[in-house]
Amino acid sequence: MESLSNMISDPQFMVSIFVAVAVFATILTLTMPLLSTDKLQTRIKNVSTERDKLRKELMIRLEREKSHGSLRTKPKGFMKQLVDQLNLRKALEGEGTKDKLKMAGLRGQAPLFAFLFFRFIMPFVFMGVAAFYLFFVNDHNLTQTLRLAAILGAGFAGFYAPNVFISNLIARRQESIKKAFPDSLDLLLICVESGMSIEAAFARVGNEIGAQSIEMAEEMSLTTAELSYLQDRSHAYQNLATRTGLPGVKAVATSLMQAERYGTPLGTALRVMAQENRDMRMAEAEKKAAALPPKLTVPMIAFFLPVIFVVILGPAVIKVMAL
Repeated sequence: MESLSNMISDPQFMVSIFVAVAVFATILTLTMPLLSTDKLQTRIKNVSTERDKLRKELMIRLEREKSHGSLRTKPKGFMKQLVDQLNLRKALEGEGTKDKLKMAGLRGQAPLFAFLFFRFIMPFVFMGVAAFYLFFVNDHNLTQTLRLAAILGAGFAGFYAPNVFISNLIARRQESIKKAFPDSLDLLLICVESGMSIEAAFARVGNEIGAQSIEMAEEMSLTTAELSYLQDRSHAYQNLATRTGLPGVKAVATSLMQAERYGTPLGTALRVMAQENRDMRMAEAEKKAAALPPKLTVPMIAFFLPVIFVVILGPAVIKVMAL
């Protein structure tokens, strides 16, 4: 131990150690660039591999959903035959029918044929039910002319009943997407700024947002598939705006298309649009809150004021009756 202590305390030995460390560090510094590999090529290869992996997963998922009929279903035989035989597509299909069905989450030919079939058959169903009720159940002392008018009115209501049903589906779907869209933009912004590609970002957000809104997750997944396979990305963004029909989503789609066309950073556009959509959601909540007092006026007059009068005047009335 004494000899080891003397060796460590020897200045010449310490200088030799420092010189050896300096020479080793110099040699390591000079040889590191020669030994290091091209990290850029490795990262690009990894990104390409991950993209191919995501595309394969999306293909498998879409094929599975297609086989289960969740995204697209084949039209029913008798509905398709009736629509084709009577040429109902030319008579009843409007310009925006397909877009409305997409906004309601109904894609493919099956929902279109079903919509046209029910739009054709529902007037007869409503007229038959109204006729059975007025002629065999209770005519309400109506004349023959009024009963025929009521039956025709029921047929008119049946003709527009499928449109009302689709409008309700669209409203519920848009409400769900509207609530989850600002959070989706925040997640998309985080993914893009972390270095993920836009396809991978949409896929990740679609998986994460499903617990909050299934509709929003479905739209994100469809946009991911379109971004992967369409030649022009702007078509995928435009399709997203068309399927949702929301002004906020249309504005974001326009910003993404402009960023794609002019090369502006996606993070900046997403940050601005996320804040705007959050402000829009807050403004809508404030609008509903401001409209609440007028809506409560009638319930207060009908239910609260009588109770208050009973509580206030009840003891006085009991005393007067007791005299």
